[in-house]
Amino acid sequence: MHIIIPDEYQDAVERLACFSMLEGHDVTRYREPATSFEELVERLRPADVIVAIRERVTFDRALIERLPNLKLIALVGRNATTIDYAACTEHGILVSRGESNSPTSPAELTVALIMASRRNIVIEAERMRRGEWPYTLSHRLRDSTLGIFGLGHIGSLVAEAGAGLGMKVLVWGQAHSAQRAAERGYAVAASKNALFEQSDVLSLHVRLRPDTRGIVGRDDLARMKPSALIVNTSRAELIQPGALLAALRSGRPGHAAVDVYEQEPIVNGEHPFLQMPNVICTPHLGWAEWDNFELYYAEAFEQIAAFAAGETMRLVNPDVKPR
Repeated sequence: MHIIIPDEYQDAVERLACFSMLEGHDVTRYREPATSFEELVERLRPADVIVAIRERVTFDRALIERLPNLKLIALVGRNATTIDYAACTEHGILVSRGESNSPTSPAELTVALIMASRRNIVIEAERMRRGEWPYTLSHRLRDSTLGIFGLGHIGSLVAEAGAGLGMKVLVWGQAHSAQRAAERGYAVAASKNALFEQSDVLSLHVRLRPDTRGIVGRDDLARMKPSALIVNTSRAELIQPGALLAALRSGRPGHAAVDVYEQEPIVNGEHPFLQMPNVICTPHLGWAEWDNFELYYAEAFEQIAAFAAGETMRLVNPDVKPR
């Protein structure tokens, strides 16, 4: 079979132990995104199988209808909002999924961003590299307030780390967040407004759904302290379009650390956040570490092997009639 892996940014899949599971197949990998829809079609047209890396390629109806050879999309991860499952089913394309959920990697990145931002590590490391004198002062974490918006699996790990550093954890979210906070001895904010007003560091850990899209607006951000930091390693769409940029320009909050963007990938340094010294940007690295890659890619490759052998698979669209 001809297997195509598009948008493999880290250029690391071939070095994974699980890559051996694709031995005997013709594998083509693309590191950089296609520059146009037509180029994307030409890249993917020969594929019998496409390994879909999370949400890097939008498999909408227009694309699906241009891929006559495609039989299987093997999703890296459990779900993706960028696949038109109905179109896949109509065209006889199986969509398999992973089954694991590993919160450790995004939680660790969140903590790293908090510490890097509060201690001005990026700015001062670059100034030192250029031979310049330091010029910033840090914000202490101990005894400051860590706001957690959504105490799920990832938020719980971030809260645990914050508490370990002596931060006062303040939680807001759905009912289960309040329940978990009470069980773990964390404070629950009196309201969403109070969470934004009282947090020195505010980290978003809300799952993106239709009812949570744009759940953070300009009024929320305007309530934050001028010295506060907001961290988003979840989904950019949780914040209303343009709201964070406007808030940072107005000085509330004073700092941000972001790993997710409304349009990805960010190429050629073309994003206004990258021109702002009070913002740390990372290129959607929340899940990108060796253990996670081995876990998620192995599950995708297992599904490809099962497909090749005619075995039972984990299908998002089990009613599909294969080509």
